[in-house]
Amino acid sequence: MEGLFRFIHFTGFYNMTPGHIIMIMVGLFFIYLAIKKEYEPLLLIPIGFGILIGNIPFWENIGLQLGIYEQGSVMNYLYMGVVKGIYPPLIFLGIGAMTDFSALLSNPKLLLLGAAAQVGIFVTLLGALALGFNPQEAGAIGIIGGADGPTAIFLASKLAPNLIGAIAIAAYSYMALVPLIQPPIMKLLTTKKERLIRMKPSRSVSRTEKLLFPVFAFLITAFISPGSIPLLGMLFFGNLLKESGVTDRLGNTARNALIDIVTILLGVTVGASTQATTFLKPQSVLIFVLGALSFMIATASGVLFAKLMNLFLRSDNKINPLIGAAGVSAVPDSARVAQLVGAKEDSTNFLLMHAMGPNVAGVIGSAVAAGILMSILMKTIAF
Repeated sequence: MEGLFRFIHFTGFYNMTPGHIIMIMVGLFFIYLAIKKEYEPLLLIPIGFGILIGNIPFWENIGLQLGIYEQGSVMNYLYMGVVKGIYPPLIFLGIGAMTDFSALLSNPKLLLLGAAAQVGIFVTLLGALALGFNPQEAGAIGIIGGADGPTAIFLASKLAPNLIGAIAIAAYSYMALVPLIQPPIMKLLTTKKERLIRMKPSRSVSRTEKLLFPVFAFLITAFISPGSIPLLGMLFFGNLLKESGVTDRLGNTARNALIDIVTILLGVTVGASTQATTFLKPQSVLIFVLGALSFMIATASGVLFAKLMNLFLRSDNKINPLIGAAGVSAVPDSARVAQLVGAKEDSTNFLLMHAMGPNVAGVIGSAVAAGILMSILMKTIAF
């Protein structure tokens, strides 16, 4: 009987709490969105199943080394890639190896839209400070507005390791929900006439430009924001592997096998970090609210800045404001949303390649913003 009672005490049914049930339902909802609605399945399925893994109740603090927060457990070792900021640069390496910067190079002024969309980061930082978060936590929360999961995780690992789980889940959730969140904001802030604007065809970009861009872009951004070196260094290195023409094997590995492996590990461990006993706190709810606010402000900022730019551009060189929403760095989903919203007004107006300009600029902008926040907010820096 003693053995039977001991077995019962070890079961998940015995250790179940309402929090575990809530998180399991969230995990199942993520999996549903990924499979049924096809919202970012490559992210939501690993994260959703990771939530299930992290919320199977067990008898804690008896040395079984099962949970992700228990020293010596397998999941804890895998989670070190998140906590130590290892996975995000590897993700950026893969992104760089699959990214074509031609749209940005052919129309450099679109870089301004990527920069404008980062306004949400700094507005949300102020909001987080007003709600009682310390400066480091506020900075880590604000970066959610960039809609860049790896950057959010990287900055949180440096500034607010205690909030990594909530920040990562919020960032990836809003990345997946781009098709739902952005269109209403884009339509609200633009007129039908603006949505019908046809942009001039992009010019052809030479191979020399493509080769020089990752080298000089890295040097410029790294000198401006040294804190972004791990992310932008890997991003532009990956792009050089792609564009050089002599490292096809390395480029293919980076944009296929490597990024797939890291995405699996990152998604599952981030999901598992939502263990109900440590994750379900009022702070987590506030982070989700602030993250949504940040993302909406970033979207609106990109659209409004495009409208502002049009005031100074010739009538034959106007920018369709819809592509301003692609300034958030959810590549390529926010660019695809700009195309879909524009196509509803005119099915022959192709905005996708134009939208990729601010989209990839947003990736660079969010990484630069993260580096700036790190340099300002790191507690260890003294003058």
